[in-house]
Parts: sequence; C-alpha cells; structure tokens
Amino acid sequence: MTFIRGLGLATVAVALTLGGCASRSNDAAGDDRGVFSRLLGRGGDDASAADVQSQAGIGVNGYLWRASLETLSFLPLESADPFGGVINYDWYANPEQPNERFKVAVFILDSRLRADALNITINKQARNAAGEWVDAAVSGQTETDLENAVLTRARQIRLSGQEG
Repeated sequence: MTFIRGLGLATVAVALTLGGCASRSNDAAGDDRGVFSRLLGRGGDDASAADVQSQAGIGVNGYLWRASLETLSFLPLESADPFGGVINYDWYANPEQPNERFKVAVFILDSRLRADALNITINKQARNAAGEWVDAAVSGQTETDLENAVLTRARQIRLSGQEG
C-alpha cells in the first residue's frame, strides 16, 4: 500500500512538472504554444512555413547552421552536432602568424533566426619563448564580429531562398 501511495505521489509530481513546462510561454510576446510543441516542431516560433520545412532535418535553425559552416569553412572541423546545435573547430594557425592559433566553438541556441540564437567562443593561444603554447586573451569584439558575419550570411541564405 505504501508503494502504491508513493507511486501516486511521484505520478502527480511528474504531471505537475510537465504541466508547468507545457504552459510556459515561448517568448515575451506571450505565445501560448508550449515547450513540447516547439520541441516537436509544431510551431512555437515566428518562422514561416518554408523555414520550418527547410529545418525539418536538424534541431536548430538551418540558416544559422549552414552559415556557420560556410563562414568558418577555413577552420578544420572537429565535430558537429546538428541536433544539439554545437560545432567545434580544431586549432587553426594563420600561415602569416604561425605563433598564434585559434580554436572556435559555435553554439546555435534556438530554432529561430535571431541574433541571440547564436553564440561563438574563441580560444587563442600564443607560443612563448620556450616554444610552448599558452592561453592568450581574445577581444570580445572579435567574437561579436564573427557572430555578425555568421548572422549576415544566414540572412543572405534565407533571402536567396536557398534551403537552410
């Protein structure tokens, strides 16, 4: 009997938790379609029908995904997770500056084509006098400039009517 009562309480707790998630609004405008609808690809964002269709194969905004890969195509790709929205690039050294190298990670955080749906982090290392790689500071403006380049390319892809 205690087991059944405990099971009933657990069921109620799960139902309340899921119910709270489903009623949560997706944006500040008060869109009442739940998180589950958005996760299942049934709306919840301001994308047009063509945008939703073009993104059916991946879990994030297809335009941002493609623009990230195109904009950073000169970097060696380490890994890409289209469902989690993470692209990791391996270390890259510009042949003109062989004593510096960069590693970039791209995070696509939403299914909408928005500036806040993209986050890019850059790690920089410089070679010291002993020939060892040591971490170096990266300007926040560099990350912002790279994000803006990806966003611009994503908008170009969308406007050209190419699938994301």
